[in-house]
Amino acid sequence: MDQRIEHSYLPIRGLKLHIAHIGKGEAATLLFVHGFPEVWYSWRHQMIAAAAAGFRAIALDFPGYGLSEPPADLTQASWQGLMNDLLAILDSLSIPKVFLVAKDFGVKPAYDLALCHPDRVCGIVSLGVPPLVESLSFSGLPEGFYIHRWREPGRAEADFGRFDTRRILRTIYILFSRSEIPVAKQGQEIMDLADESTPMPQWFTEEDLSAYTDLYEKSGLMTAIQIPYRTKAAKAEGANPRFEMPMFVIMGQKDYILKFPALKEYMSSEKLKEIAPDYGITYIPEGSHFVQEQFPDLVNQLVIDFVSKHA
Repeated sequence: MDQRIEHSYLPIRGLKLHIAHIGKGEAATLLFVHGFPEVWYSWRHQMIAAAAAGFRAIALDFPGYGLSEPPADLTQASWQGLMNDLLAILDSLSIPKVFLVAKDFGVKPAYDLALCHPDRVCGIVSLGVPPLVESLSFSGLPEGFYIHRWREPGRAEADFGRFDTRRILRTIYILFSRSEIPVAKQGQEIMDLADESTPMPQWFTEEDLSAYTDLYEKSGLMTAIQIPYRTKAAKAEGANPRFEMPMFVIMGQKDYILKFPALKEYMSSEKLKEIAPDYGITYIPEGSHFVQEQFPDLVNQLVIDFVSKHA
């Protein structure tokens, strides 16, 4: 853990939410929003680079992730609640406007915040998911698709229950780093798609695995399964149908989500231009789903260039 990054807890919706933060720059504030299986630590490289560029960088752990308290009742967890968490963090820290940097499922509450409260968002950098006003369907994917499996009550619990936290996270990082969609065969579970002999990605170190393991041993994995996999993603109430702020998408060319049928269809349509008129995209040729950890220097520069241009 980098000692330059500070840590605080904020009382949000009756929970103690953890934030990591660095930098005192007044030119702009960046709020980093994680996906799964990530936590604040996933943004360590970008946070340090943003602070070095003169910006303020904040990364949260969503409720039940990392060092943040879980909701008392997981069935009450909602996407609206996650958007409200982002808004409450801004209010708690007296931040009038922010640049959002979001990844994976974290783009949903980030996009909702931008659509519902455009006056609070200067711009958005998203990793792996283009601008969306509604969720995409996974109907074109087979029964063994990992999201279909993890949506099933008890399925992930039984699958994960066979292994310790370190092994689970190791397997997920291996599977999600590949260019192929994680799909189990009949009679096979998702955790069976890699074993202890399967090498980890070169850029993912044992130290990184230990950091994630320590954080998930505190939080457990069940909140992470509830949101995003078992909570229906509804359109945010009062959301405008288009983004009024500049947006920039960073995609790993080898990110498995590019093979989702609905995403391929959406990105080749004209809808993107309609809902995000000020939108740009960069593909990183060897980039995987974890492109910000795999190629931190390149992603850092892309993020800083975008924020510097629009700050």
